Amino acid sequence: MIDVYSWPTPNGHKVHIMLEECGLPYRVFPVDIGAGDQFKPEFLAISPNNKIPAIVDSDGPDNKPISLFESGAILVYLAGKSGQFLGDTDREKYQTLQWLMFQMGGFGPMLGQAHHFRIYAPEKIQYAYDRYTNEARRLYGVIDTQLSRTPYLAGEQYTIADMAVFPWARSAANQGINWEEFPHAKRWFDEIAARPAVQRAVQVLADYRKPLTTDTARDALFGNSQYQRKTA
Repeated sequence: MIDVYSWPTPNGHKVHIMLEECGLPYRVFPVDIGAGDQFKPEFLAISPNNKIPAIVDSDGPDNKPISLFESGAILVYLAGKSGQFLGDTDREKYQTLQWLMFQMGGFGPMLGQAHHFRIYAPEKIQYAYDRYTNEARRLYGVIDTQLSRTPYLAGEQYTIADMAVFPWARSAANQGINWEEFPHAKRWFDEIAARPAVQRAVQVLADYRKPLTTDTARDALFGNSQYQRKTA
C-alpha cells in the first residue's frame, strides 16, 4: 500500500493521475496547505521542503519502506515500480525524462508565478503580471510546437511527462492563455482530460479544496510561515 500525502493542486494531481493510471493500491491523507498542515513535524519528516505531495511506500526497494518527496521524483519512482509510462527503450526513457524536467523546471514554476501575480497578488504589479503571462504563453508555445509533431510530449506514447504537464494546463485561463492560439496543445489536453483514470484522479480530495479567503491561508501559502526554518 502506498500512502499519499497530498492536496488537490497541480503537483498533487500529477501523482494522483499516475496512481490511477498504473493501478497501484494507494490511500490518501489530506495535507491542508491553507491551514499550515505542511509545516507539521510529522509531514516534514517525509517532506523536508514542506511541499506536497509526498509518499510512503511500505513495499519499497529491497522490500523495505521508502518515503519520497518532489512530485517528479515520485513519478519516476512509480514508473519504475509499475513498469509503465516511462518508455520501453533507453531513448524513449530519456525523451520522457527531458519533458518531465521541462515541467519541473519551467512549466510548473513559471505558470505558478503567472497564476500568483494575475490572481493572488494583493496589489497588481504590472511588470510581474506581464513578465509571467508572457512566459506562460511562450511555454504553451513550446508544447504546442512539440505536439504538432507527436501525439504526446515524449513521442508516440502517453507518459509521466504528459501526466506532469496536464494538471498545470487545467488553469490555462488564469494564466492568460487563449487555447485557440495553441490548437495542438488543446487537442492533447482534451484527449488526456477524457481519460477515465485522469477524471478519477482530479476528483481526489476535490471536496477539500476551498477558496483562498483568510489571512491564515494566505500566510501559510505566501507569507512569513513559508520563510521560517522548520524541522521535523
